[in-house]
Amino acid sequence: MNEFALTLIQWFRENGRDLPWRETRDPYAIWLSEIILQQTQVKQGWAYWERFMRRWPTVEQLAEASEDEVLREWQGLGYYSRARNLHQAAQQVVALGGFPDTIEGLRALKGVGDYTAAAIGSFAFDLPAAVVDGNVFRVLSRHFGIDTPINTTEGKKEFALMAQNLLLPALDREGLGAGLYNQAIMDFGAIQCTPLSPHCPSCPLQETCVALHEGRVGLLPVKQKTLKVRERRLTYVYVRCQGFTAIHRRGEGDIWQGLYEPLLFENGELRTERYDNTQYKEGKTNHTSQFSVFNFQLIKKNVKHVLTHRILLADFYLWEPTERPPLPPDYFWIEEAELDRYAKPRLIERLLESLT
Repeated sequence: MNEFALTLIQWFRENGRDLPWRETRDPYAIWLSEIILQQTQVKQGWAYWERFMRRWPTVEQLAEASEDEVLREWQGLGYYSRARNLHQAAQQVVALGGFPDTIEGLRALKGVGDYTAAAIGSFAFDLPAAVVDGNVFRVLSRHFGIDTPINTTEGKKEFALMAQNLLLPALDREGLGAGLYNQAIMDFGAIQCTPLSPHCPSCPLQETCVALHEGRVGLLPVKQKTLKVRERRLTYVYVRCQGFTAIHRRGEGDIWQGLYEPLLFENGELRTERYDNTQYKEGKTNHTSQFSVFNFQLIKKNVKHVLTHRILLADFYLWEPTERPPLPPDYFWIEEAELDRYAKPRLIERLLESLT
């Protein structure tokens, strides 16, 4: 076994995280944890993993759930395409008669990429596949002094090859599997070789760490600049009428697909004029004939919500008409008491919390 791998494993046995999905070889439990943790910190994802395992203890039960039920349990985690992929992949697994036990088979599941396939494969089936996530990028980049940008095609190939070449010698010693090594290097990045303020003085790899000796710890890993983050303005109107409110489900091709939200206005602030039924029916505006800004009570202004490639700025109004107004297409009335049954984006939850 190479010294790098041996040092990581020794460190892991003393410092590794005690996580419930590491106490099983059940591919369902492991797969579920990996999907949840794709864009989520362990501390937050842990509770969601337990929630899903309680409600749907098997992949068959998850596959039988409705998409709305899965999205509702996922609410608050963000990146909701993961929840939809999770549900579809569960149905794939059931159709296959069980989880695939090859990297190629795992990779074919909806929402499973190279990293997730390697993680599930090594943890559940001890397949000799190296994981490469943000923690692994950071450890390898710093220790070996690699400045190839990790978010480029060249960088991804270079680090994947290096990770695999480091993994294989680690499997030579009897009783040491790919899962152990993968967990060791990931935890080392999460606990020891952290993005900010890494614990270099107590690092067992300090003698061989190139970045430490060259004073480049804070410069590695390198990321190529990506697209500029754009702003998007949203105006929401919460309609409250005789114990009912109006919502709709977001469609495909945009953020928050499949989630529910109140009445939405985009592309400019609310207008003050009223619109007649002809304009409404001809689709010249997405406002109804009775909408007027003078009827609305401003609850929140410029609420900021940050997504990966955009910043959302939301205004939130309350409207309490005495009679139900006509609604734009795709909106419908529900009892306010039933609102919690519908999965909503975190931004909408924040806005709703400001209502009295």
